[in-house]
Amino acid sequence: MAKRLNTMQVLRTERLSPHFVRVYLGGEGFDDFLPVRGRDDVTTDWDSDMYVKIVFMPDGSAVPDDLDPAVLRGGSGEPGQPVLRTYTIRRYDPAAREMAIDFVVHGDEGLAGAWAQRARPGETVRFLGPGSGYRPRPDAPWHLLASDEAGLPAVAAALEVLPADARGQVFIEVADADDELPLVAPDGVTITWIHRGGGAGEVGDEAAGDNAPLIAAVRNAEWWDGEPQVFIHGEAQAVMHNLRGYVRKERGVGAANASISGYWRRGRTEEGFRQWKADLRKAEEQPQNG
Repeated sequence: MAKRLNTMQVLRTERLSPHFVRVYLGGEGFDDFLPVRGRDDVTTDWDSDMYVKIVFMPDGSAVPDDLDPAVLRGGSGEPGQPVLRTYTIRRYDPAAREMAIDFVVHGDEGLAGAWAQRARPGETVRFLGPGSGYRPRPDAPWHLLASDEAGLPAVAAALEVLPADARGQVFIEVADADDELPLVAPDGVTITWIHRGGGAGEVGDEAAGDNAPLIAAVRNAEWWDGEPQVFIHGEAQAVMHNLRGYVRKERGVGAANASISGYWRRGRTEEGFRQWKADLRKAEEQPQNG
């Protein structure tokens, strides 16, 4: 993604549910932000899958004014050095000169979520980006979208730009009914909420990883005619080791129609998760014997 370093201020925060906080950014620097433009065949002139990498100091201190964007690539994770956390832009509103980012929160646990809970108006936020990836195809026979809390903002944004005649199935795993956020989707798109019984970091292995209830929900869903466009993002063990193989190999969905990726991994920081993904890619690139 681009190395452009943006600066905005917190305008306000909104508690959406027990595990979600929305932070609105704007003010100084909003007019300098360069959104990723959408296609002519979608309903917005900016991309629905824009994401940014927010800069944090691990000790909670302010990000230095003279920070060099070049040193931020990847985020070192070294003590005392800035770290990056990746988030979808849930909503971008140039008329109101603000944009919203949804954070998954678990009390004081973690870095970004804990910050979102205590963020106050006027606080300065610096971030790299935006970048972009998945874009819903209006000509797809149908759409399959699945996620946990981490991928929910991207799923929600994608649903809002689907054409009115789109068909699809959506599966979203959250703690319980209190975390079911309002979504806007075409009439031909069904949304199924799946409850694991606790926050993503609060439940045991019986409801996470290889046993995440999202896996069974997707695998047991009716597979409609035609090759769907697929978007599945969430915890890496559930997504990369379970659902990716099901979609790509068992169902034969081509790479061009499959955006499937882990957003996080249980027990790892984002820096450790990036290393895990790099190791996984390296292993997959190795020739197989036999």
